[in-house]
Amino acid sequence: MAKHSGETIIKKYANRRLYNTGTSTYVTLEDLAKMVKRGEEFKVQDAKTSEDITHAVLTQIIMEQEGKTGNTLMPTAFLRQLISYYGDHMQMVVPTFLEHSMKTFSEQHSQMQEHMGKAFGDTSETKNFSSPFGFMEEQVKRNTELFRQAMQVFTPFPVSPAPKETKKPDASELDDLRAQLRTLQTKLDQL
Repeated sequence: MAKHSGETIIKKYANRRLYNTGTSTYVTLEDLAKMVKRGEEFKVQDAKTSEDITHAVLTQIIMEQEGKTGNTLMPTAFLRQLISYYGDHMQMVVPTFLEHSMKTFSEQHSQMQEHMGKAFGDTSETKNFSSPFGFMEEQVKRNTELFRQAMQVFTPFPVSPAPKETKKPDASELDDLRAQLRTLQTKLDQL
């Protein structure tokens, strides 16, 4: 297999075809998405210039996945916020923060599935929804605190912590959150 420092080399030709040098076969973006899900490392190079175009191809895979199923992972508000950081002095902090957040999320993925299973595995009328909500709330708090700390490093002015919200969600908000969790669990089960 043709590998470069542990990575399979994928060549992208002018006709937009992708060639896996490790298996000597042509592949599609869907095949590359499957490789990512299996944890296989690869690098995409322009066949003519040998330029590393992995980032552009991975972005293309994300856009294809976002449009294919109608189930988006990146809400519009998130995309708007992300776009607003381009050209901003905080642009260099965002990739590190997002990588760290995704790494933390991945590490706690099995724990989250366990909580979801406990919450939705019970068919009785008195389900305990506090565990998954508490877990997700804690994760959001941790990520917010990490981002706040990162912002303090790059700003000369102190950033005050966000005020603590004391309002408890009403029944309709809880019902909405439960419905969203059921949808997430269904998606996780399908994966």
